[in-house]
Amino acid sequence: MQIMFEKICKQFDLGTLKSTPTPLAGGFMHKMYSMFTTTGNYAVKLLNPYVMQRETAKENYRKAEYFESILEKHSIPILPALVFHGQKMQEIDGQFFYVFNWYDGKALKGNEIKEHHCIEIGNVLARIHNLDTKKSPPYKRDEIHIDWNFYINKMKHENKELYELLRESCHLFYDSQEKGNKAIKSLDPILSICHNDMDSKNVLWNDNNYRIIDLECLSHANPSLELFELALCWSGYEDCNIDFNLFRKLIDSYLNAGGIKPQNWENLYDSNYGRLQWLEYNIKRVLGIDCGADEKEMGISEVKDTVAHVIYYHNIKENILNMGF
Repeated sequence: MQIMFEKICKQFDLGTLKSTPTPLAGGFMHKMYSMFTTTGNYAVKLLNPYVMQRETAKENYRKAEYFESILEKHSIPILPALVFHGQKMQEIDGQFFYVFNWYDGKALKGNEIKEHHCIEIGNVLARIHNLDTKKSPPYKRDEIHIDWNFYINKMKHENKELYELLRESCHLFYDSQEKGNKAIKSLDPILSICHNDMDSKNVLWNDNNYRIIDLECLSHANPSLELFELALCWSGYEDCNIDFNLFRKLIDSYLNAGGIKPQNWENLYDSNYGRLQWLEYNIKRVLGIDCGADEKEMGISEVKDTVAHVIYYHNIKENILNMGF
């Protein structure tokens, strides 16, 4: 790995390494490293080679880079990838990566998130959505048709603990999948630029200043669904302990900043079922399907965590719908 970073420094005139690059916490799909050199401090994101093998991967990254340039032009507080030789995504020896200037900030943990953070996130989310909002045909997203019984049977021979965990909650997976496939077709027919992953791990704070990171998922998507997902994430959903005051603060801030008011909250609740795809991805990690052997332990941890979130989300439905927006 040291050789890779030395090649990056040489190819892009970034000086020489002052220390051994260090892995950074938080990367669930790709690998992040700090890289301190004689010309400055940088962060390097090594893109998952299995992700890059997907047919649509490079085109999706290209589109995200286009939207990133729009956010940068309008002074949205993001941490954009550096450009070398006219492009952001780079490749050395088959490894694709991005290089960023180092930002001296940190992602907030659940108990560190306060009202003013939620107010700021609601405000900047409205700014992002309002950069490019347009009417669209009925919202389309590929339906989820995951054969959970197939994976559960496979898991029986791989990990007994996960087998029991998945088997006990299987009915929730199928129920969420069915309701989500139906609800997603009835979302408000509108598209905006969306970050699609702007939870607390992807915003770095330095006192009251901050930078939004992980911009590779930028795309046109449904703004109401993103608002709902972020209100959950920033109010305690990640810890399965939502503070509904923070939930309301983020949404009120978004609406006060000119964000578009959702029309059907129950529909949004049911449409927020993307965690099922994350669960499937991590089950595959455990089973060694389409991933490296070094991802298995991460997969085990994420399967446990994601199932806990599916159960918690099911249990708080009435609390959310009784918020009275």
